[in-house]
Amino acid sequence: MGHPFDTVKVRLQTQNTYRGIVDCVVKIYRYESILGFFKGMSFPIASVAVVNSILFGVYSNTLQALTATSHQDRRAQLPSYTHIFIAGCTGGFLQAYSLAPFDLIKVRLQNQTESKLWPGSPPPKYRGPVHCAVTIFREEGPRGLFRGSGALMLRDTPTLGFYFVTYEGLCHKYTPAGQQPSSTTVMVAGGFAGIGSWVTATPFDVIKARMQMGCVNQRAYKGMLDCIVTSFRQEGLGVFFRGFTINSARAFPVNAVTFLSYEYLLRMWG
Repeated sequence: MGHPFDTVKVRLQTQNTYRGIVDCVVKIYRYESILGFFKGMSFPIASVAVVNSILFGVYSNTLQALTATSHQDRRAQLPSYTHIFIAGCTGGFLQAYSLAPFDLIKVRLQNQTESKLWPGSPPPKYRGPVHCAVTIFREEGPRGLFRGSGALMLRDTPTLGFYFVTYEGLCHKYTPAGQQPSSTTVMVAGGFAGIGSWVTATPFDVIKARMQMGCVNQRAYKGMLDCIVTSFRQEGLGVFFRGFTINSARAFPVNAVTFLSYEYLLRMWG
């Protein structure tokens, strides 16, 4: 559901050929057809269950260790926001390194603008996710698969702490005492937690994507600081918030469904 939005976001963050969201959408559709929006989707589909199980599993178990209470007990008495933040940061940190190679391959495939619809157009560098992984490993070594992982860690660690604080706080505020949050409350809280998290995440998301595309674009950065300084010097402060609008539009439905699934499964198996 969210991948087409993500493809547009990645293009806006890493390429300067688009004038905005609408221009990017129109050009992708015109030159790459509807399939252009789904480039690089197979790896996220293959990895999303593992990545989310790490995030939510580490979060829940860390919070349980910090508070010595079960998920159901925490609904009656909300843990401190400090404990929620620490648990969210722990989950975000571990998720970042498990996600890094999958995210790199996704971004590389999403940035391939070659079209199969036009005769004579050059073939794309990567024929698919496996070929992409093998090519990166061969050309850039094992460390190449973790390019941009530092920015990914800085994006996810504090952001997911705030993400869970926002979600748990909204659920607690709008749920009557002694009751479980309704499906509507869960979805609204999850949606707003997703939108709020991108306020802090977007600058590091831009840096991450640019570092991941460094070698491909023939402008490899010396490091994260070099990427920040170069991007700011060439494109101004606004560059660090590219993709925020479309990320917010994508964040509400995606995170609403994510948290609804999370709560339902915990109640079913708890």
